[in-house]
Amino acid sequence: MSGSDSRIRVKEVDGVTQVEFIDRNILDEANIQAIGEEIDRIIADSPSPKLLISFANVDHLSSAALGTLITINTKIRNRAGKLCLADIDPQIYEVFVITRLNQLFDIHESKEAAMKAFA
Repeated sequence: MSGSDSRIRVKEVDGVTQVEFIDRNILDEANIQAIGEEIDRIIADSPSPKLLISFANVDHLSSAALGTLITINTKIRNRAGKLCLADIDPQIYEVFVITRLNQLFDIHESKEAAMKAFA
């Protein structure tokens, strides 16, 4: 699934699809679109997707990336799935707070804490 041109690493753990970003900066429109398409395929492959997106490697996120996250969240909810975000850098989390996206997303401090939310 994750080819050499993939911008994400994907693994399945206890029925939850874990996604990690390869790039430290998610700013480029083409990369954001490619990431969105890869995650779309993951969502489409499951009748009730459980997705955990880790931002452990991410230092910068563009507003276009936030828009893609909102779209992903909507698609997962439409399929009665669940999306959790984890390991968000404090500076990036501040953007979630300012834009009130912290109220839209299920955000956890760590992957481990997020995994418990799926239980």
